[in-house]
Amino acid sequence: MTRFDKSKLPSRHVSVGPERAPHRSYYYAMSLTEEEIARPFVGIASAGNDSAPCNTTLDAQADAARIGVNEAGGMPRRFNTITVTDGIAMGHQGMKASLVSRDCIADSVELSMRGHCYDALIGFAGCDKSLPGMMMAMLRLNVPSIFVYGGSILPGRFEDQDVTVVDVFEAVGGFAAGSCPLTRLTALEKVACPGHGACGGQFTANTMACVGEAIGLSLPNSNMAPAPYRSRADIAIAAGKQIMTLVERNIRPRDICTREAFENAARIVAATGGSTNAALHLPAMANECGVKFDLFDMAEIFKTTPYVADLKPGGKYVAKDMHDAGGVYMVLKTLFDAGFIHGDCLTVTGKTLAENIEQISWNPDQKVIYPVSNPITPTGGVVGLKGSLAPEGAIVKVAGMKTLQFSGPARVFDCEEDAFKAVEARDIAPGCVIVIRYEGPKGGPGMREMLSTTAALYGLGMGEQVALITDGRFSGATRGFCIGHVGPEAAEGGPIALVADGDIISIDAEAGTIDLHVDDATLAERRAKWQPRRTDYQSGAIWKFAQTVGPARLGAVTHPGAAAETHVFADI
Repeated sequence: MTRFDKSKLPSRHVSVGPERAPHRSYYYAMSLTEEEIARPFVGIASAGNDSAPCNTTLDAQADAARIGVNEAGGMPRRFNTITVTDGIAMGHQGMKASLVSRDCIADSVELSMRGHCYDALIGFAGCDKSLPGMMMAMLRLNVPSIFVYGGSILPGRFEDQDVTVVDVFEAVGGFAAGSCPLTRLTALEKVACPGHGACGGQFTANTMACVGEAIGLSLPNSNMAPAPYRSRADIAIAAGKQIMTLVERNIRPRDICTREAFENAARIVAATGGSTNAALHLPAMANECGVKFDLFDMAEIFKTTPYVADLKPGGKYVAKDMHDAGGVYMVLKTLFDAGFIHGDCLTVTGKTLAENIEQISWNPDQKVIYPVSNPITPTGGVVGLKGSLAPEGAIVKVAGMKTLQFSGPARVFDCEEDAFKAVEARDIAPGCVIVIRYEGPKGGPGMREMLSTTAALYGLGMGEQVALITDGRFSGATRGFCIGHVGPEAAEGGPIALVADGDIISIDAEAGTIDLHVDDATLAERRAKWQPRRTDYQSGAIWKFAQTVGPARLGAVTHPGAAAETHVFADI
């Protein structure tokens, strides 16, 4: 077992020297020995809880990591953080807590690490915002860190087909349309989610799990193994062992997450038809480590990235199928071989991405991941947009879409609930552009996702007949012509605040444009009459978020990040 010198590690402040006798007394109270107190302290952060199946195995996996840490000469110290589970928060006021929870998770992990002076971090997360929240904390603290995804759920089976929770959301629309009897909806809801794990399609959780590997913070091919698989315990133990190698070699997250590593991460999002939420989370992660990387940087990468992974919601397969096909590194291999990946980026293995990829052989028998030489489409599954309606940008997932242009009259709503009621009442005309505003980071507050509305449109059979634009967000499970993150948001007087029913809006996902066809004089007249709105959230966590949150283009972050640092925690 390696013996570590703690003289430069944060935990010396709570464990070394006569003056720390009171601190050590607490560790003796927890049955630690003198030798164990002398080891580096490894924080093991778990987002485990009973709120949803995404999180129910995380504590057990985190406890398995203790084994690896102990065997490699560290002292594991487990603690927990929160999650807000989008599938349960969706479609009501609870969704305002979702994005806020990302920063709360990062903050809570930071505070526990700082307060107890831990030397390294292993983070376990399973639900959408807990993944970027955990990785943001790692980059903020800059102690040696490894990110571990809890794994996805296995697909449900219904009417001899694989199904996910999205099928249930869309069946709600079918029920409203009269095409899905209540008995069928009830039967589907009981089998769509058959056990532990996060949503199975290439929604936000699996997208950010892919990011964890591509950016170098996760062990190779560790994140696509489904939550119920026994291999998840082995992965946790391996992370526990490897974290001590990173401590020994002083390899830190900011050594790994360079500008080039963020470009690799954006490539994996586009190549897998991933969630548009990645366009919030990657800039937020970059903010934590002083890398300049915003929505427009991602959009440039999306323009040139082939779409190669045939995953739901735009495609056929789920995370389990991707795991069986060879995992994230099978996607990275075909991208790397075609020159789309920076191979010299360091990873938590202590090797470069290229060295890790060398261990991967292409699997020609699988059907999930296409070679770059024969992609599903030659450019990525996610596209950035800019134009007179969105001067600060917007984003759309185009994976699986047949039509990339849309133009029509606006149908304007000032909150999601009103839009959902109109959809449910079948009061939406084919060919229109639904605008849902005042749902941005400040205006919501909290930048809600609109899956309930978009899924209901598909259930009604209108998913291909309308477009939907919002300054809020979309679930990674959303499909159809749905444009989110429109900036500036309505609450700040952006052009989306000035749209009126009947205005013509045009979107071109090939050209990357989104425009409002209203003359300048009319817009000036509307702007003169526009007044900021007061939300119902005038105290509490959501109010605090609204006071500090920045624009979606920069990740909707709530603090200055590394650019304003005078020191980093790892060097205290």
